[in-house]
Amino acid sequence: MSSLPAILVLEDGRVFRGRSFGAAGETFGELVFSTGMSGYQETLTDPSYRGQVVLATAPHIGNTGWNDEDDESSRIWVAGYIVRDPSPRPSNWRSARSLDAELATQGVVGISDIDTRALTRHIRDRGAMRVGISTETTNTDELLARVLQQPLMAGQDLTADVTTAEPYLVPAVGERRFTVVAVDLGIKSMTPTQLSARGLDVHVVPAHATFAQIAALKPDGVFFSNGPGDPATADGPVAVLREVLTAGIPYFGICFGNQLFGRALGLGTYKLKFGHRGINQPVIDRTTGKVEVTAHNHGFAVDAPLDAAAPTPFGEVTVSHVCLNDDVVEGLELRRDGHLVGFSVQYHPEAAAGPHDANYLFDRFVDVMAGKDA
Repeated sequence: MSSLPAILVLEDGRVFRGRSFGAAGETFGELVFSTGMSGYQETLTDPSYRGQVVLATAPHIGNTGWNDEDDESSRIWVAGYIVRDPSPRPSNWRSARSLDAELATQGVVGISDIDTRALTRHIRDRGAMRVGISTETTNTDELLARVLQQPLMAGQDLTADVTTAEPYLVPAVGERRFTVVAVDLGIKSMTPTQLSARGLDVHVVPAHATFAQIAALKPDGVFFSNGPGDPATADGPVAVLREVLTAGIPYFGICFGNQLFGRALGLGTYKLKFGHRGINQPVIDRTTGKVEVTAHNHGFAVDAPLDAAAPTPFGEVTVSHVCLNDDVVEGLELRRDGHLVGFSVQYHPEAAAGPHDANYLFDRFVDVMAGKDA
């Protein structure tokens, strides 16, 4: 563990002083908090966190170290990491090294030994904001000036930073049932794993893939993944999704894929005050009345009417899932002639770290492709 002093400065001028955790240096991003008490490795390797400095609200982080099995992508994507009380040594049979060591190896700057409860309350009350962490200066005014030079998250298009460079195939496990094209907007590895486990050949394609390239793979369904940035900037993928819907291809979207589904159907999106991030968010599935505990990571949401269906060029859209904490739209359904032809959720049914309450949504996608009303 480092004894190097570190400072954190928010864009409104509030300062926290602690010690370095991970790599020494300086970093900037949008400060957000995650309420998960476990699953930090999956969080840190989630491409949706591109450009964000993540604050862990759980006070003790790092107990299970870092292993080579639980990564959701090829690298850590967070811009920085904030913890209160890092574990002095990992204690897990799968641990290959400490969290602190992995952060340092990958060049991720962090800070520890600060009052994370106070920082969380500050963000909850005032909203997500830009932040800087530094071990290179103790001059808070200098660091604040650099923080204020950083771009706001609203208006940022980050999918090109995280998408795959080349298409690849994740083959079906067992008997092949259908072919799915998954558009990688920042996809986590567990998503094609969940799809392939249901007998689906999954062709993962870059975010800039055209409809012609998607159609050439003869998909039975199209999937749009999670991803970072402002959905209002993703005009290209939205245009492609409209072509998918026009062609009548069944659709399933997660997180960013939910926001782009909303845009493709003519709905708006907006930025939440501080977003939903963690693995303990209650959501009601209005189609069944069931309440699920779900994993979230989103700072934007779809603006859709909660009390009625809305007409679109592709059918009627209704809000299928709602967050019980704040009534934020957490899912959409598109029906044509009474049949389900597309749906999406704002949260993560593939969440490797759990909970797994929403795993059934992958089965619902298979049912839609099979022509069954789900």
